[in-house]
Amino acid sequence: MHELIRDITFCILFAWGIGLLAHFFRQPLILAYLIAGFVIGPFGMGWVHSQESISVISELGLIFMLFMIGLEIDLKKIVRAGRVILFAAGVQLVGGCVVGIAFFTGIGLSMGGGGFDALYLTIACVLSSTVIIVKVLYEKRELDTLPGRITLGILVLQDIFVILFLAVQPSLADLQVSVILLSIGRVGVLVATALVLSRYVLPKLFHQIARRPELILLGALAWCFLIGEIAERLHLSREMGSLVAGVSLSTFPYALDVTAKVTTLRDFFITLFFVALGMTIPIPGLPVIWLALVIAAFTVISRVLTTFTPLYLMKQGLRASLLPAINLAQISEFSLVVIQTGIVAGHIQTQTASAVSFAFVILAVLSTFAIMRSDAITRAAIGPLKRIGIRDLDHIQAHDAGHEGGHGEARRVVILGFFRAASALLSEIERRNPVFLDQLTVIDFNPNVFRTLADRGLHVIYGDISNVDTLVHAGVGKAELIILSVPDSLLKGADNEKLVRHVRTLNPTAKIVATADLLADVADLYAAGADYVTVTRISDAQELYTVIEAAAAGLLDDKRAEMDAQLAERKEVLP
Repeated sequence: MHELIRDITFCILFAWGIGLLAHFFRQPLILAYLIAGFVIGPFGMGWVHSQESISVISELGLIFMLFMIGLEIDLKKIVRAGRVILFAAGVQLVGGCVVGIAFFTGIGLSMGGGGFDALYLTIACVLSSTVIIVKVLYEKRELDTLPGRITLGILVLQDIFVILFLAVQPSLADLQVSVILLSIGRVGVLVATALVLSRYVLPKLFHQIARRPELILLGALAWCFLIGEIAERLHLSREMGSLVAGVSLSTFPYALDVTAKVTTLRDFFITLFFVALGMTIPIPGLPVIWLALVIAAFTVISRVLTTFTPLYLMKQGLRASLLPAINLAQISEFSLVVIQTGIVAGHIQTQTASAVSFAFVILAVLSTFAIMRSDAITRAAIGPLKRIGIRDLDHIQAHDAGHEGGHGEARRVVILGFFRAASALLSEIERRNPVFLDQLTVIDFNPNVFRTLADRGLHVIYGDISNVDTLVHAGVGKAELIILSVPDSLLKGADNEKLVRHVRTLNPTAKIVATADLLADVADLYAAGADYVTVTRISDAQELYTVIEAAAAGLLDDKRAEMDAQLAERKEVLP
């Protein structure tokens, strides 16, 4: 016991120290934890060498990690997922598995006879890192963009896929139909038990202790370990049980509160899991390094093929098809969990597991840089793709332009970029002066916006507003009023000041309306050639002040009724 406490002390100290370095160099913390484990583990300095300690630390961390992953799986979002996400995720998972098994068995890895290295590598390579993707997309403010929503939807469905794999994983050595059905039946019993208890028993209990935070935390942990023990009795695993425990609580009324209470404890044990995982990584020889590079290369290539292809076939355009492929091009932390279960079950070799860990490290670093620069990578790729005959959505309007005299025809008003402010503006025009819609041109590269506006009969051009050629062909030089409604925080490849300068060069006489994020940007936009600059915080503040006045006068219900009436009349492109 004293040795375990000492080993945990080393884990936390080194995880914190190397984690600080990772933070300063903007690297994933998971990478720091793996390095910390390697340094103090039996293959590094040897300060932690007890296999029992490593096993206990790893299992505890794994149980908490899977519990939290289950808590964050939103079943309602999966049910509401659009056909684009469902189709893309299906092709990515099924296609990745087919290609992966063919590739890894082709290079000589085992698939049967007690060894399942090819299968586990395939499963590991079809999963992407939720931690890395969400963190970087959040920093880039791209979680709510179309590519961001597609990426997150695929990630959620990947988690469901892993649950199905873990259901049959204990029976891989004896894969008979009856054994598979028995395994799935056991999982069905476990899931049914967890869902019934979480729906009819837990709400009453948690309602009684809602004001006792320590009891909510203790109750969540008790639930996690209870379902884990039930899973163990059903000849599944505690790890599988903890995942089901989390999923069953994800639709629970107190799920948000439970997640908030458990988060700190989760971070502690997840840190221990990855440090313990790092302790199992030996100093790599050339075969391990070579296999890690092969795994990393296969992951990137297969992810591009299996993600880009279905999105492109569903007419999402080159940009919206490439970005999710770039976002998803790494190995998941969940992949390390899957590999670890394979090691425990004796299904894969230690050398294979080490190669996956190194491939994870390689892709964690490269993927972070790639996602940060995904827009530039996409722009660089679109040109060559077009030259080899892969068409973008703009070929449709180019074909139509041949019959209608080109899309450079004069329009009085051009809206550059289409996000929520432009969507609200369009709805306002439809409500007040529908005839004015005939004078509008919208330029944007969101395929959903392009199709929706075209279906409504509006003049819309699919293109990148940061590209001067797009502005020229769109007829910006002939417009009377040009509106830039997208703030700098959401623009890609340019900012409002650069766009104003480009537009002013192309059209010296047009009236230009731009948008400012910061008050300091207003003067710069006027100096660049804007005729009017909107600052959304001012209009928002005015609206909030009227709400405060209504509340003070006891008229908030009337104010809400007025807003509800306005919302009922609107049919916006972007809800």
